[in-house]
Amino acid sequence: MGSAWMLVGGLCFALMSAVVQVAGQWFSGVELVFYRSLVGFVAIAAPMFWRHGGAAAGHLRGDHLASHLRRGLVGFLALSTFFYALIHLPMSVAVTLNYASPLYLALLMPWQLGERPSPAQYAAVAVGFAGVALLLRPWETAPGDLFAGLAGLFSGVMAAIAYVHVRRLGRLHEPEWRTVFWFAVVGTLGGAAVTSVTGWHALHAENLPWLLLLGALATLGQLAMTRAYRTGQTAVVASFAFSTVLFSSILDVLLWGRTLPILAWCGVAVTVASGIWAVRLNNGDKA
Repeated sequence: MGSAWMLVGGLCFALMSAVVQVAGQWFSGVELVFYRSLVGFVAIAAPMFWRHGGAAAGHLRGDHLASHLRRGLVGFLALSTFFYALIHLPMSVAVTLNYASPLYLALLMPWQLGERPSPAQYAAVAVGFAGVALLLRPWETAPGDLFAGLAGLFSGVMAAIAYVHVRRLGRLHEPEWRTVFWFAVVGTLGGAAVTSVTGWHALHAENLPWLLLLGALATLGQLAMTRAYRTGQTAVVASFAFSTVLFSSILDVLLWGRTLPILAWCGVAVTVASGIWAVRLNNGDKA
């Protein structure tokens, strides 16, 4: 069942990425982070206060607030740059760059987790970056698209660091919902702060449903992913997370008729394959 739940989560995240591309015609990436996070904040806080009243504040705060805030900040940077890449790149490209995070995690292991990568993990990283090079093709990409590509790469790096923080919070026996809650808090406050400087865009009947759909899909995807990791084997479930890349590529073609050059499709395939390889190695599967 874990793999099935991850497929549901992957579809939700792919649809969320499509919504970001549509909503990007009205809002900036960081503005969309604000609305996405606000929906998540309300979805968790409202039931907690309904059930526990004033005692809910203690449940939400927990004993490791500083760790949650650090994870929230890294997650905010990851999501903001990912949404920027989604608005400026084909969806399949932006999603692939973000989902290359297992490659970066292997590089972060020595000083972030105190774990020494194996030669096979280094090989997976090298192959993965070759795939990224084929995907971005910096030798023929316009500067604007290249900047968006670098933003996508940065989002993957931040996602890997966020995963390190999540693992540390897991070792502290912090529940997943509290991690998601504080991520939503930081995303809401950070998005509001940045957008207050860059400028807000007007809400109206045409764009409001897209914002609600964005928050709903993100929340459903998060819940499905959490259920997947609870009910399935970590390495297998994490491999199925790459279904988001497949769904995004299909939506790219069906919704917008986008086609990538053959080299770019090769880059997607190589990056995803090496990412799955890295996931299995990072989770101790040496087969």
